[in-house]
Amino acid sequence: MSSLLKPDITLSLALSSSSPIHETLNAEKRGIRLIQLLLKCSNHASSGNLHRANACLWEISELSSVSGDSIQRLAARFASGLAIRLVKHWPGLYKALNHDQKPKINLEQANALFARAFPYFGFVNIVIVRTLVQAMTNENIIHIVDLGSTDPKLWVALLHSLVHLPNGPPHLKITCLNRDKAILEKLGQRLVKEAAMLDIPFQFNPLSVSLRDVTIDMIKVRSGEALAFISILNLHILLTEDDRVDAHFGGNKFNKIKNCKSMSNFLTMILSTSPKLLFLVEQEANNNLNRLVDRFVEGLHYYSAIFDSIDSALGNLSNEERLVLEEMFGREIENIVACEGLERCERHERYGKWMVRLTRGGFKPVRLWYNFDEEAKQIINSFGKGYKIISEKSSLMICWQDRPLYAVSAWTC
Repeated sequence: MSSLLKPDITLSLALSSSSPIHETLNAEKRGIRLIQLLLKCSNHASSGNLHRANACLWEISELSSVSGDSIQRLAARFASGLAIRLVKHWPGLYKALNHDQKPKINLEQANALFARAFPYFGFVNIVIVRTLVQAMTNENIIHIVDLGSTDPKLWVALLHSLVHLPNGPPHLKITCLNRDKAILEKLGQRLVKEAAMLDIPFQFNPLSVSLRDVTIDMIKVRSGEALAFISILNLHILLTEDDRVDAHFGGNKFNKIKNCKSMSNFLTMILSTSPKLLFLVEQEANNNLNRLVDRFVEGLHYYSAIFDSIDSALGNLSNEERLVLEEMFGREIENIVACEGLERCERHERYGKWMVRLTRGGFKPVRLWYNFDEEAKQIINSFGKGYKIISEKSSLMICWQDRPLYAVSAWTC
């Protein structure tokens, strides 16, 4: 599918094409036709032309499929998001269809599949662990705050790396945020057992709260601790809170907001703890745009690369596992396409915007551990051809083909 969505070229072809649908369309023509229909539908949905949007969705449904090739599967997910957006014009119908009560995804299962199918988490974990160990070599007490990822492989790798420090392992304290108490309990038990086996002084501090609700008091920062924060695909949700603040400012109701954790407030809170490191991992996409059409075009480019890379991993996934992964991405697409205002929490932004935001917030970039040694090469190469790493303005980005998909960076105050 990557050949179908080269930036601007195919989208221009799709917009200018007006050929009818034929049952005998080959895969490439079908892909171009689907892109054309999706873009037309997003324009109609954005302008409120429900009848024309509905006609586009009918044609898309004839050509797309959640079990087809990557462009068909991608189109099905975007069409679903557009359909939900249209249904929201009739709130009673929308509520009756229970779109907001879909069964919960098993995030633990989805994240495990994500780590198995793609090299992103594996590479990010290596970079974070190496950078942490370099920065914390001479510290006696290390306190790391995980802002929501709760990836056991990251922490197990860190524990094993700390054992080999010249002065022996430090006292390690890990604070983890997750609203699912069962996930926190399971993670805590595993890490306590691993630390005991390695003879590392260890303390686990579970916080069953959302990122929006966490406070400094909950984190329990103590004097003498070398502090680090890690956000893996979490921090962008606070950009929704910025909209909440803007809305209240406009209505002169700002003083009535309680516990509203805007991005600037959150960064100020972190800065007040004088952390040695703040790690940020985010999707390298510009989905935090006001106009639906702009988000739609950006989303097509970004998720086309994601779905294309899923095809490369199909040999390691069953059909059921592929569906779990694509449902996870489908939920993101739905939120980007179907939601506005405070409902829209998938507000991915590119590293350039994060760099400006963090710099203005009082942070400075830190040079990440990175070189093409055998460990890094093995992580990337084990997932086959198509992946590569690029360095840009103190960040590292992992790409599918030529499209950066995830960026990792480290910051200090």
